[in-house]
Amino acid sequence: MLWVMTRSRRGGRIIRALLAAAALAALAACSATRLGYNQGDQLVYWWLDGYADFSGEQAPQVRAALREWFAWHRDTQLPDYADLLAQAQRDVLQPTTPEAVCAWLDTLAQRLEAAAVQAQPRLAEIALALAPAQIDRIEQRLAKADAEFRADFLQPDPAVRQRKALERSVSRFENVYGRLDRAQRERLAQSLAASPFDPERSAAERALRQQDLLATLRELQALPEAERTPARAEQAVAGLVERFARSPRPAYREYQARLRAYNCQVAAALHNDTTPAQRQAAQRRLRGWEDDARALAARGSRGTATAAGAALSPPARP
Repeated sequence: MLWVMTRSRRGGRIIRALLAAAALAALAACSATRLGYNQGDQLVYWWLDGYADFSGEQAPQVRAALREWFAWHRDTQLPDYADLLAQAQRDVLQPTTPEAVCAWLDTLAQRLEAAAVQAQPRLAEIALALAPAQIDRIEQRLAKADAEFRADFLQPDPAVRQRKALERSVSRFENVYGRLDRAQRERLAQSLAASPFDPERSAAERALRQQDLLATLRELQALPEAERTPARAEQAVAGLVERFARSPRPAYREYQARLRAYNCQVAAALHNDTTPAQRQAAQRRLRGWEDDARALAARGSRGTATAAGAALSPPARP
C-alpha cells in the first residue's frame, strides 16, 4: 500500500520546488527528516538559486517568501500529516485493495494542492522579479535536468532500462517494508515489465511543460510596467500550476489515468504479498515519521508562542 506513496514525481520542477517539503515529513528517512525540514527554506532557496541565480536585491525577497511558506506549512500541515501517518499505521497491518491505494493517493494530492495554493502568491512575486537573462539561465538549467532525466529513465539498452527501473522500485519498497525476498523481487519485476509507464511519453510531456513554464515567465516579463501586477502574475502562476497538475492534453491525461490505475493495482498486490514481519517494519517506519512530524510541528508552536510572549512582554529596564 505504501509503495506507491514513494514513487517519484516528474515534471514541473520549478513550480514544485516550494512543495518539496510537503511530502518530506511523510516520505523521508527518519534520521534525516527533522534536520532537512528545519533547514528546508535554505535548501529550497539553494535549489531555486541554482536555476535563477538571484541578484542581491532578489535574494532577501525569495528567502522571506520561503520562510513564510515553511512557517505556514509547519503550523497548519504537519499536524495533519501526523494524523494521516497514524491512520496509515493501522492500515498497513491489514490487506488492502487498489481502490484503497488510489484513495490514499487522492488524499496526498489534496494536501499538495493546498500547499500549491498557498505558494502561488510567493511564486508570483518571484516570477515578476526575474530578468530575461535569468529566464535564459532557467532554460539552460532545465536542459541539463532533461539530460539527467534521460540518463535515469531512457537508457538505450532495454535490459539496462528495466534493471534500473527495478532497482528504483525495490529501493522505494524496502524503504518502507524492509528487505524483499527473491520471490517478491521477481513478482515486482514481472509487474514492472507489464507496466504502461512510457518514459518517452513522460519525457515529451515534460518538455511541453517546460516550454509552458518558460513562455509564461517570458510573457510576464514582457508585459508593460503598468500590467506587471501581483494579481496578473498570480493568475498566470495559478494557470501554470493547474496545467502541471492536470495536463491540457487529453491523450496524456488518459495515459496518466491508466498508469495510476495500474500502479494502484500493483501496490495493492505487493502490499498483500508482504509478511507480518514486513508490515510490522512498515508500521515502525510510519511511527517514526509520525513522531518526526509531531516534533517538528511542536517546535513551530513553541517558536510562535515564544515570539508572541516576547512581543507582549514589557520592555526591559535600562
